Amino acid sequence: VRTKPLLDLLAFAVANEDEATLKANQAQLKSLLLAALPLWQRIDGTYGFKDFAVESPVGNFGATQLSTVFGTDGVAQNGTITYGIKASGLTVPTQLLPSWSVGLLPTDVDLNFGGANIDLDSMAKKAIEAFDLNKNPPLPAEFGEQLKVDFMAKMPKVVLGHSTVKNKDTEIALEGEMTFPGEKPEGSVTVDVAGFDKLVEGLQEAAKSEPEVGQYVPVALMAKGFGKTLPDGRLEWIVNAKADGSVTVNGVMLKPADPAVDDSLDDGDGADDSGDDSGGAGAN
Repeated sequence: VRTKPLLDLLAFAVANEDEATLKANQAQLKSLLLAALPLWQRIDGTYGFKDFAVESPVGNFGATQLSTVFGTDGVAQNGTITYGIKASGLTVPTQLLPSWSVGLLPTDVDLNFGGANIDLDSMAKKAIEAFDLNKNPPLPAEFGEQLKVDFMAKMPKVVLGHSTVKNKDTEIALEGEMTFPGEKPEGSVTVDVAGFDKLVEGLQEAAKSEPEVGQYVPVALMAKGFGKTLPDGRLEWIVNAKADGSVTVNGVMLKPADPAVDDSLDDGDGADDSGDDSGGAGAN
């Protein structure tokens, strides 16, 4: 943390409590604000619980171990934010769940997500340079929209770090990211599953006593057909979703791009309506 610049800011605030004085000294305020950046280099933290339990009207939720980690860069040009939650020995009330689903519930999760390419430095400096306390509002109305455009131009992304969800038979691993190249996002995610056949066998066995489960078996088999078998026996799916609406799984087109919308079609309809009216007038 940049302690001295922040203390200088505090001292300035105390010495310039009067609005008129603050406006007169805003050049100094801007200089102090710029000197305080990036506020801090990096902050990381973690906390955890053992034998965590939550009581509810439907039963108790619990975990033998539960921990979270978090971290964030300061006001940087290429900042990152990370957050993770890890739990083992998960238990949930099962009396409200179908009996066949109990064996599919996860016992351990390790989820990691965050953001990257976050340019807060440019945003902060532009805002500091642009504001004028002698104007109302201090920033022009269009400033916020332009700041948003500039921020998105740096291609910030949402990141799904390597994460796992597992029980005694199955482990699902995920990793991916999402970016925003235009008005619509695009992203990719890689999913690896160990023990997929065990999952299908469980569904097939459950379908013998509970026929409604049978509807999930073809879906699981179809998903397996799209998967790629890795050397260690895991199944892998690499899913890519583009901004044009297209979706591929392991390079196979699952959904084509959305059809292009031609705005001129509406104008054409209007021209046809006008022509019909003219024709009617001529007949009379």
